[in-house]
Amino acid sequence: QVQLVESGGGLVQAGGSLRLSCAASGLTFSTYTMGWLRQAPGKEREFVGRLSWFGGRTSYADSVKGRFTISRDNAKNTVYLQMSSLRPEDTAGYYCAALPRGSYGYKYWGQGTQVTVSS
Repeated sequence: QVQLVESGGGLVQAGGSLRLSCAASGLTFSTYTMGWLRQAPGKEREFVGRLSWFGGRTSYADSVKGRFTISRDNAKNTVYLQMSSLRPEDTAGYYCAALPRGSYGYKYWGQGTQVTVSS
């Protein structure tokens, strides 16, 4: 069965950095576009960014451009979200998701990891 497990969340001071990891199993990882999304209490889920299954094409929300970077290591079946210059408004639960090649919506989701940025 497919499983996505996020890790690396925690408490960090404003201006600091944090790297989230998402380890995938049960799927051919290199054929999936991997995305990161977040959701704060009382707010709707928000797109953060994605990295294509092939070619290294990325897309980011305007709110995180220049601060967040997505990367992947296909040999380790892992996608990363490097977050820098963190702000209190970045506080949210962060989720990774997998989009199969040829599909138009995310098929698999992780359980999430909490990121809290203090001022």
